[in-house]
Amino acid sequence: MSSSPQCRCLRTGSTYSGKQGFDYFEGISRETTGAQAICMHLLEIPPGVRAKAHLHEAHETAIYVTEGAAKMYWGEKLEELMEMSKGDMIHIPAGVPHLPFNPYETSAWAVIARTDPHEQESVVLRPDLESLVPE
Repeated sequence: MSSSPQCRCLRTGSTYSGKQGFDYFEGISRETTGAQAICMHLLEIPPGVRAKAHLHEAHETAIYVTEGAAKMYWGEKLEELMEMSKGDMIHIPAGVPHLPFNPYETSAWAVIARTDPHEQESVVLRPDLESLVPE
């Protein structure tokens, strides 16, 4: 076997439950491919589902919405509201609290990339913010 870096192809299928309350399709990470500085996976947000309020203390997140629409509260007190739909690209800086949710009748789908190959390690739940947003 070669000691040089190897390219890998992953096919969607396996999922894992994130601390945030969503199930993610397992993608590229340190654990699956040996990635050193990036994590990328797929996310479906079914109708009526919302994440737990959280932040990523050590990594940035980039999101590309491939289907459907969703909303996200964000900010120190989740005081901002962002609407996102197919074709939108979203950037979430490290340390910014946020809570995505899907109030619509169809699923939202997105490709998510993060600058930490261990996507879940710098997730910090913020239960103190949960009561600040409507159900």
